[in-house]
Amino acid sequence: MGTPTPPPVTHPADSGPGGRPFKLPESALVVIHTAALDVLLIRRTGGDGHWQSVTGSKDHGDEPFEATAVREVAEETGIDARGPGCELTDWFLENHYDIWPQWLHRYAPGVARNRERVFGLRVPPGTPVVLNPREHDDFCWLPWRDAADRCFSASNAEACLLLPRYLGGATGSSVQHPADPDTPG
Repeated sequence: MGTPTPPPVTHPADSGPGGRPFKLPESALVVIHTAALDVLLIRRTGGDGHWQSVTGSKDHGDEPFEATAVREVAEETGIDARGPGCELTDWFLENHYDIWPQWLHRYAPGVARNRERVFGLRVPPGTPVVLNPREHDDFCWLPWRDAADRCFSASNAEACLLLPRYLGGATGSSVQHPADPDTPG
């Protein structure tokens, strides 16, 4: 019989609260919308009433922003960003901002700023939304200006206001995906 392998050691410098890895200060913001410019907003749990678009950090440093956007949309809303009738657009817009003091403990010591890449995701009207109840407790569809007014984050509000400019990929670039090999045509 061999010697049992000891559990991995978690070093305080490598992990955040509860031994979880620190969040990376690179995230994706995804403005989910219809062709009619109705924007999906989701409300954070915890009683603060913060309304926002989908947002989330990279899981690892070499994860492309597009992959982060697709993953976060699925995790937070149940929407498949690569599904039929959906079009994910990289706006090639980045926000750099100070991390709110109440969230600094989630990041490695000394990290105080975040880099956020902005995407748009056009979805068909009536797209079902299934929230992750650990993160969000309500959602609504609002016209783009009303959505901007309801967002608690200035960068999120600005992204909603920029939506008409990016609709149709005029200055952004649609993220192209290879055809599904199981789909004829």
